[in-house]
Amino acid sequence: MHGIWRAPPQGGSYYRNVDAVVVLLAFAAGLGCRRLGYPPLPGYLLAGFAAHGLGLGDLAVIQGVADLGLFLLLFTIGLKLDFRELAAPAVWGVAGTHILIAVPLTALVILVAALLLPAMAIEGWAAAWTLALALSFSSTVLAVKVFDDRGEMDSYHARIAIGILVIQDLIAVVYLVAASGGLPQPWALALLGLVALRPALVWLSRLAQHGELLLLFGFALALGGAALFEAADLKGGLGALALGLILANTPRARELYKGMAGLKDLFLIGFFLQIGYYGLPTGAMWLVAGALCLLIGLRPLIYFGLFTAFKLRARTALLGGASLFSYSEFGLIVASVAVGAGLLTPEWLTTIALAVTMSFFLATPLNTRIHWLYSRYEGLLRRLERRARLPAERLADLGDAEIVILGMGRVGQGAFDALREELGERIVGVEENRERLARHLAAGYNCVHGDATDYDFWAHSGLKQRRLVLVSLANHQENRTVVELAGELGYQGQLAVVSRFPDERAELEALGCISFNLYGEAGRGFAEHVLAAIKK
Repeated sequence: MHGIWRAPPQGGSYYRNVDAVVVLLAFAAGLGCRRLGYPPLPGYLLAGFAAHGLGLGDLAVIQGVADLGLFLLLFTIGLKLDFRELAAPAVWGVAGTHILIAVPLTALVILVAALLLPAMAIEGWAAAWTLALALSFSSTVLAVKVFDDRGEMDSYHARIAIGILVIQDLIAVVYLVAASGGLPQPWALALLGLVALRPALVWLSRLAQHGELLLLFGFALALGGAALFEAADLKGGLGALALGLILANTPRARELYKGMAGLKDLFLIGFFLQIGYYGLPTGAMWLVAGALCLLIGLRPLIYFGLFTAFKLRARTALLGGASLFSYSEFGLIVASVAVGAGLLTPEWLTTIALAVTMSFFLATPLNTRIHWLYSRYEGLLRRLERRARLPAERLADLGDAEIVILGMGRVGQGAFDALREELGERIVGVEENRERLARHLAAGYNCVHGDATDYDFWAHSGLKQRRLVLVSLANHQENRTVVELAGELGYQGQLAVVSRFPDERAELEALGCISFNLYGEAGRGFAEHVLAAIKK
């Protein structure tokens, strides 16, 4: 990431290096994809290829922005990660078994391509197995973006998938250390002592309080951790992840995660843009990339079989497997190392970049429609489940509650308190974040674990028979998913849904919901609270 720190050229400035045209191109392509029903992400990939073809932009600067995005991504993953989940057999068992299946299949495709296409020749079996290992991994960037956009970062399937991605990243670190021809610095073991800094970091986060100072604190930790690990000849991203892990489950961790989400997404645009700068594809490269993408079509099926074998529900297996349906950015790193070592021709680097891009285009519509796919084929998929399930996969009992609050964050908790004062105890809250759930239970709330967007939860827990359901989830897309699910399952009660903007409120009301605009009606709520206090 040296490019972003260099001095601007004489008489120039950074924005001329980045080139405003590249930024506008990314915006236009992202907007076009959104208008077609895709997330903006594939548009950024196309913009990168277009910018490279037109000779626009400074690759060194774009790579620097991309590195920042990856560091922030891994730091925020660390903030949300729980090592106990990595130790679960459904995480390490599935990750390891998938590699044993995927690597030989991918190596076979690579070797056949090298034999049939002289331009794609490789030097020996070692290069083929190296590329196959890299292509067995899935994209952390894409998976986290999918979960963020759908508001599912706290869901069980997201935690399982991210655990697998972290294990893959750790394997990547081991490979890069081995491929570098040397070992980390002798003092690298001292980095384990960073854990001792946790009390000091918690104290600093409290001093920073809120706003931009807390954001700057997180930004400094992510970059500082990356720089420290790179100085020890370790992967910088691992350092950002480690600092995030140290701060996980601390008082400011959740606020820091939310504050850095937009910043992370902005810098990650550089990552998607840079893929196009690895070169423009030829006919042979298209053929090989196409063959690799046909092969990746097996990935969701393999993951589904492995997840269900480890006693996960069909829905968890389907959503988790779909999120891992893409090639990893690590494939580009391995390809560039192999090209530098003379094991691969430069054409392979562009081919892998093309395969990564194509896999993103394949994964995007699948993940966009994944909830619909499960509801459509739920009966068939459930027949493939194991009868025995993990404890975390058992559906909650809602008891005799007539009113259910989906999402027990600050808004949901406030609604619970107000309704309990008026209507008594026949209310239950549903929360998918287990740490928050534990706090509510300790405080005496009638609260159960559950995922509000879970088709099985709606269909088999008795939720659709309740008189009133209040929905207060992380984002509008997640709230809308719940409304559509309720309609699909024939819910006859009343739905009340939180909105944050007027267009969201109008959309929800058009679907037949009661909607409360948090921002638009906050002043009325404030005034009512003050008047009630004055009358006492």
